[in-house]
Amino acid sequence: MSSPGSHRFIGRLAIEAGMMGTALSDTRIRLLEEIDRRGSISQAAKAVPLSYKAAWDAVDAVNNLAPAPLVVRVTGGRQGGGTQLTEYGRRIVAMYRALEIEYQATLDRLAERLDDIGPVGIREFQTLMHRMSMKTSARNQFTGPITGLRDGGVDYEVRLRLDRDTEIVAVITKESAENLGLAIGKEVCALVKSSSVLLMTDGDLRITARNRLQGEVAAIHAGSVNDEVTLQLLSGRTVTAVVTHGSCEALGLAVGVPASAIFKASSVILATWD
Repeated sequence: MSSPGSHRFIGRLAIEAGMMGTALSDTRIRLLEEIDRRGSISQAAKAVPLSYKAAWDAVDAVNNLAPAPLVVRVTGGRQGGGTQLTEYGRRIVAMYRALEIEYQATLDRLAERLDDIGPVGIREFQTLMHRMSMKTSARNQFTGPITGLRDGGVDYEVRLRLDRDTEIVAVITKESAENLGLAIGKEVCALVKSSSVLLMTDGDLRITARNRLQGEVAAIHAGSVNDEVTLQLLSGRTVTAVVTHGSCEALGLAVGVPASAIFKASSVILATWD
């Protein structure tokens, strides 16, 4: 262990591996543990603590970025339903906690070796790490392998597979594609702002937008002007849109109603981890 008075790095592990992206953090793992313990997302959110909406946002994020759902909604039964951790989710939590122990031990050993640099050097390193930590405001995040690349001269059409039946199409500049090092099979993250997502209940309507994700309404957070509507896709992933309260009523949106999320290829932002 470090000597008294020396600087210590405190580990806050965030998993960035494979299709998980940056979805797993200490707060989200604690939320998953509480869901498993209590069987209720509202009770789990209070225990963390998080707001009810923030807890659902976190659940949607991990389910969207994982190859299989970590959390599922359960309806019926004597308790009237609830929220449960899947067996896959339990394995992910166990792996995270095991990695966390090794991670902190490694940081402690590193701090001992850096002691001879002096406190200024360590503080500068900590400041750099803080500045490099970036979060995105995009509500919708999806990850998957690139299945198609088409050079359009000044831009690239990129196809990203979410699951067996669903792809997302993005159009980015040729320079951006080269900077990201895009290639078939490369794992990327697709970001879509909720304000760029349109909702549609008419399945026969023809549209020019390239992306159309079908599902059903899983949650509606009503506001005085706008409503936040979350659709659950067949794969268990979710997509969220912000629409006016009037539009929500006009479409007859309610939990369980089938709907499609529509967004243009130019509204998709791509990111990589290397």
